[in-house]
Amino acid sequence: MNAPYDGDRGQGAGGAASPGGPPLPPDAGQDGSVPPDPYLQHAYEDDPYRAQDLAAQDPVDEALYDRAAHPPPPPGTYQQPAPLYQQPPPAPYAPDPRIWAQTPPPEPAGPSRHLPYGDRPATTQFVGVDALVTQASDDRQEPDAFAHLFRDQEGSGKPPVPPQPEPAPAPVPAKGGGGKVSGLLKSSAVMAAGTLVSRLTGFVRSLVITAALGAALLGDSFTIAYTLPTVIYILTVGGGLNSVFVPQLVRAMKDDADGGEAFANRLLTLVMVALGLIVAAAVLVAPVLIKLMSSTIADDVAANSVAVTFARYCLPTIFFMGVHVVMGQILNARGKFGAMMWTPVLNNIVMIITFGLFIWVYGTSGESQMGVDTIPPEGVRLLGIGTLLGLVVQSLAMIPYLRETGFRFRPRFDWKGHGLGKTVKLAKWTVLFVLANQAGVLVVTQLATAAGTASGHDGTGFLAYSNAQLIWGMPQAIITVSVMAALLPRISRAAHDNDPGAVRDDISQGLRNSAVAIVPVAFTFLALGLPMATLLYASSGIEAARSMGFILMAFALGLIPYSVQYVVLRGFYAYEDTRTPFYNTVIVAAVNAAASALCYVVLPARWAVVGMAFSYGLAYAVGVGVAWRRLRNRLGGDLDGAHIVRTYARLCMAAVPAALVGGAVGFGILELVGTGALGSLAALICGGVILLGIFFVAAKKMRIEEVNGLVGMVRGRLGR
Repeated sequence: MNAPYDGDRGQGAGGAASPGGPPLPPDAGQDGSVPPDPYLQHAYEDDPYRAQDLAAQDPVDEALYDRAAHPPPPPGTYQQPAPLYQQPPPAPYAPDPRIWAQTPPPEPAGPSRHLPYGDRPATTQFVGVDALVTQASDDRQEPDAFAHLFRDQEGSGKPPVPPQPEPAPAPVPAKGGGGKVSGLLKSSAVMAAGTLVSRLTGFVRSLVITAALGAALLGDSFTIAYTLPTVIYILTVGGGLNSVFVPQLVRAMKDDADGGEAFANRLLTLVMVALGLIVAAAVLVAPVLIKLMSSTIADDVAANSVAVTFARYCLPTIFFMGVHVVMGQILNARGKFGAMMWTPVLNNIVMIITFGLFIWVYGTSGESQMGVDTIPPEGVRLLGIGTLLGLVVQSLAMIPYLRETGFRFRPRFDWKGHGLGKTVKLAKWTVLFVLANQAGVLVVTQLATAAGTASGHDGTGFLAYSNAQLIWGMPQAIITVSVMAALLPRISRAAHDNDPGAVRDDISQGLRNSAVAIVPVAFTFLALGLPMATLLYASSGIEAARSMGFILMAFALGLIPYSVQYVVLRGFYAYEDTRTPFYNTVIVAAVNAAASALCYVVLPARWAVVGMAFSYGLAYAVGVGVAWRRLRNRLGGDLDGAHIVRTYARLCMAAVPAALVGGAVGFGILELVGTGALGSLAALICGGVILLGIFFVAAKKMRIEEVNGLVGMVRGRLGR
C-alpha cells in the first residue's frame, strides 16, 4: 500500500482538502485528485517500530538494552533535542573593554626568564613592529587594539561579568626598554645638533681671536689667560662634576622620596660656595698662576703684565663655569640633554661680538701690528669684560630649563649626613685624575710657548697648538660625547642593578656607533689638514696657517684612541670606580709629557709643536690598552672585543685608500691654484668629497654593519 504524498496529507477520503489543510499543488484536478508520482511509490512504508519507545527503535539495541539499570523515560515525557548549529542568544550586556583590553602583567624575573641584552624581565614591555618603529620612544600605555575581536566571542548562557574596578596603572618601565634605541638616538641627535652649533660658533670665535691678536706672543698671552680658568676649574671640582655626580644624581632621583631635588640643591649650594672661595684665591695669586702656565711669558715684562690683566678678568668665569655644569648635570639626570649643549652658543656669540668690536676699533692684527707692548689698556679691558660676560650669560640661560622641569633652587647648607660625603670621597680620585691630566697639559704649555718664541715663526707656539686641537676635538665633542652623555645614565642604572651584560653592550654600542664618524674624520684630518687650517686661519698669515695645518695633521690619527679612551672610562665611572681612571690618566699624562719633552729636545723649534701633537695621540693609544684590559676584567672577561676590533679594522681599511686619493687631489689643487683661501677651499671641497665618497663605497662593499645602518637611517630621514 502506497503511503500518501506529503502534499496530500490532511486530505479527506473524497479527495477534498480539509479545512485549514495545505494548499493544493498547481497540477491537481478539479476534484482535488493528484496523479500518482511513479518516483514516490513505496517511499513511505509503515514503520513497524513507530509505536515503540523512541529510546529503543533498533531491534538489536532493544534486545541488548538493560531497562533495569537504565529505565527509559515515561511515555510522553521525551523532549525533542534542540536543533544543532543554532546561534546562542545574545548576552544582555556588552563585554567590558576594561576587562578584555587589560595588558597581562609582566612575568617575574627568575631563572626561567632569560632575555637578551640584559633587559629586566619585570620591566620589559613587548610591543608590535609598528609600535616599535613609530612609537618606540613613547612611554604611555596604549589600549589593546584587538579588544573588539572579543565582543562576538563571549559565551552565551553565562551570567554577565560585573565590571571590575579600574586596575592600577603599571609602573612605567625605566628607560632602556622597548624604546631605548629610539630614545638614545633622539637624545644624541639633540645634543649633537647643539654641540655642532656650539663648535661652529667656537670656530668663529677662534678665528676672530686669531685675527684680532695674531698668532705670536700677544695671542699666546691671551690664550694662556683664557685657558687658566678652565685648568683651575678642572683641577678643583670640574672632574668630579662631569663624571661622579651624574651617577649620584641618578641614584638620588631613584631612591629619594623627593626625586633627588634636595640632593641637587645641596650639591649646587656646596659647589657655589667652593667655587666662590677658589675664585677669590685665584685672583690674588694670578701672577703665580701665569708663571706656572708659562715661564716664557712670565719672564717677559710686557707679556706678563698683559697676561695677568687678562687672567684677572677671566678667572671669575670659574664660578659660572661650575654653576653651568651642575645645572646641566641636573638636567641630564632628569632626561633633558639639550640645554647643556646649546647654551655655550650664547657664550661664543658674546665673545664673537666682543672681538668683532675690537677689530672694528683697532683693526686686525695684520693691519695694526699690535703686540704685547702696544695693546692699549682700553682694548685689554674690552676683551676681558666681554670674556667674563659670555660665561655669565651661558650660566643664567640654564635657569629657564631647570624651572621647566620643576626644579627650584633653594640654598641648603645641611651637607652632613645626606650622601655628599660619599660623593666627595668618590670625587677625590677624580680630582687626582684631572690633576695628573693637567700636569701633562702644563708641561705641553710650557714647552709649546718656549718653542714658539725660540722658532721666530708665527703659528708655532701654544696658540697654534690650541687652534689645531680645537679643530681636532670637534668630532669627539659632537659624536662621542653626545652618544655617551645619553648612554651614561643608562650604563649607571645597569651597573647599579649589577648587570654587566647591559654595561658591556652599551659600551660596545657607543664605541661602534661613534667609530663610523670618528675613523673617516681622523683620516680626513691627516689627508686635508693643511688646506683646512689655511682656509680657517688665513687672516693670521699664510705661514702661521700652514704651521697650524701641519700640527692638525700630526693630531689626526690620535683621534681614534682618544675617542675609545673616553668611552671606556665611562664604564668605570658607572661603577663609581674613580681610582682606575686616575691610574690610567697618570700613565697617559706621563707618556705625553715624556714624549713632548723628547720632541722639544730632538726636533727643531719650528717642528717641536708638531711632534707634541703626535705625542698626544700616542699617549692615548697607550692608555687605551691599559684601560681596556682593566675594564674587561671588571666585566667578567668579556668586552665584546672581537666585534669592536673587527669594526674599527674594517673602517680603517676603507679609510686608507680614501685618504690617499683625497689627499692627493687636495695637494694637487693647492699646487695648481695656490695656498690662499680660494685654493684651500677648492682643495678641501674636492678632496673631501672624493675621500668620503670612496670611504662609503668601500665600506658598503665590505658590508660594514654600522655604516649600512647609518646610511639606512639617513635615507629614511630623507624619505628615500
